[in-house]
Amino acid sequence: MKRRCAFFDRDGVINEPPIPGEYICRWEDFRLIPAVVDWMRIFNTLGYLVIVVTNQRCIDLGLVSQETVDDIHRRMVEELAARGARVDDVYCCPHGENACNCRKPKPGMVEDAVLKWGIDLEGSVMIGDSERDRGLAENTGLAFIEVSGGKITS
Repeated sequence: MKRRCAFFDRDGVINEPPIPGEYICRWEDFRLIPAVVDWMRIFNTLGYLVIVVTNQRCIDLGLVSQETVDDIHRRMVEELAARGARVDDVYCCPHGENACNCRKPKPGMVEDAVLKWGIDLEGSVMIGDSERDRGLAENTGLAFIEVSGGKITS
């Protein structure tokens, strides 16, 4: 039996976005958007998987290590869990432009999640704040919910 999933972008959806052109390179710079806790809890209650899909080109640029980004994600998952919101998995693309099939809007991260978790894409949704997120939804057949500043805009 296939499972429904709510895919969440990270920067600008789960946490406040960095200044344009900059990156979240330390846990101390990660600022959770409170509304996302409620959104995730609703999806948890409805039986959806909750999976984060995030481009983190800062790794490719040498601004931060993969280990540091993994630690930020571990802490993010722990912080959300402490507030009653379960995240089932995190997929992170560390690559630069045109270097892979996983950098949004390309479908690689979602395809990997489908294989691992048995996800029903037709019954799933992408929650994002950018054209890359919208493009990922279009490329994978996901419904798309656009958000900004902790509010649904579409």
